[in-house]
Amino acid sequence: MPQGAVNWSVRQAVRAIKAMEHQGFEWSQDYRAAGREALQKVLEGRMARCVEGYLERLAARDGSEPDRRNGHYVRHLLTELGDIELSVPRTRRYSAMEVVRAYARRTAHVDRVILACFVLGLSTRKVGKALVPILGESVSPTTVSRVAQTLDAAVSAFHRRRLKDAYRALLFDGVVLARRTGAGAVRRPVLVAMGIRPDGKKEIIDYRLSASESEAEWEAFLSDLYGRGLEGKGVALIGVDGGKGLLAALSTVVPGIPVQRCWAHKARNVLDKVRKADHEAARRDLAAIREAQDVRAARSAARRFADRWEPVYPKAVACLRQDLDDLLTFFLFQDPVWRKAVRTTNAIERKFVEVRRRTRPMGVFSDRTSMDRILFAVFTYENSKQGIYTPFLLTQNS
Repeated sequence: MPQGAVNWSVRQAVRAIKAMEHQGFEWSQDYRAAGREALQKVLEGRMARCVEGYLERLAARDGSEPDRRNGHYVRHLLTELGDIELSVPRTRRYSAMEVVRAYARRTAHVDRVILACFVLGLSTRKVGKALVPILGESVSPTTVSRVAQTLDAAVSAFHRRRLKDAYRALLFDGVVLARRTGAGAVRRPVLVAMGIRPDGKKEIIDYRLSASESEAEWEAFLSDLYGRGLEGKGVALIGVDGGKGLLAALSTVVPGIPVQRCWAHKARNVLDKVRKADHEAARRDLAAIREAQDVRAARSAARRFADRWEPVYPKAVACLRQDLDDLLTFFLFQDPVWRKAVRTTNAIERKFVEVRRRTRPMGVFSDRTSMDRILFAVFTYENSKQGIYTPFLLTQNS
């Protein structure tokens, strides 16, 4: 180490520490503790001077309203040296937090690691362990939870952002997830809107944690999307799971757009009315309808299905027949790739496979907030894999 005093800024000092670590210098816990203490004193000193300067400037102004000191409040700063608890001075109208924000409330690297941990489905306690290599010490679940709460601003911004009518097709589905309550786990649906862009990229537009899949819940969700700009202009069809609540809400909010009933949901409903021994044969006959070359051939295949199975399974044939027109809407597209993309809502179901895989270590979600965060993290990550990036805030302004 060089001898003598060095006039460094805080950022220069931290960069020097990083460089030394990169070169293999081993920092003991004593060094880290001393570094945290020094950084704390520097930042708190700067904040104190900032408040003093503010009050002096205020006093120098003619006719300005008086202000005075109003104690301190605590904020945490996560750095590569560890978690630093800062006492932030304030007046009745002014806070010195701008000093901490200028330094960065948390380094961007720690932000990214915390977000990545939640995307990977780690529990709060495991996130704390994952931060050990970065911070050089364990971090309590309470601290991680407090840091994780800063993602709430990003989640809120995602749900409020303006939307563009930039889709050739829309898919809607409700998928059930479990959430802990005082009375045990409760299963609640997540209403999801997915858009398929003209280039074929699939984007999770938004989602809503809901009490049910009723008409009222779907109408509230669709109305919010419509009010933010998703009016359905240029949309060729809307794919749905077949729930009555969603179908009723669509006719109210975005009437006139052709509806495509999900073939996967319908096939399950039809096969539920067929003996297991006949499932494979009935499944092949359903596939002949779905994979026909055009709508005329599909209707011919549907007649053959009815002729073969109605004498044995009249309820299965009635189940298919009542929604046949909406099952064939996808033939509006001439491109086989687009036909396959819109004839089911499986693309949404597959996103939830990722949600469940990444959150399996958590068991069930502990509350609505944690559920909202992890869905936001997974869906924005999945969108990014499609080359669709949603800007979101990773810092807190208070």
